[in-house]
Amino acid sequence: MSENKDIHELAGGWITERKGTPIPAFLKLAYVGFCLFGLVYLYRYWAGEVAHDTRGPLVQAQNQIMETPGAAWHVFLFVCLGVFVAGLFWYAFFWRSED
Repeated sequence: MSENKDIHELAGGWITERKGTPIPAFLKLAYVGFCLFGLVYLYRYWAGEVAHDTRGPLVQAQNQIMETPGAAWHVFLFVCLGVFVAGLFWYAFFWRSED
């Protein structure tokens, strides 16, 4: 560990951070963006990638054989991920540390 009290080391010194240094906005947006991608992916591929040239017929055949999850399950997943994205967005841009 460093003797400087303003520097916090993690992972045996591989990661260091200085007290009071803000997280870059692009990194905050990256976290939120990954989660928003999850919401879009869940909405867009509700029953699989049925329109794909090579995988589409296979996915359609699988959907005919297997029972697809009901709308309630998809709504539950969408709401859970949406709440997580909203909380992450609030934490990334509005929460202030009390250091």
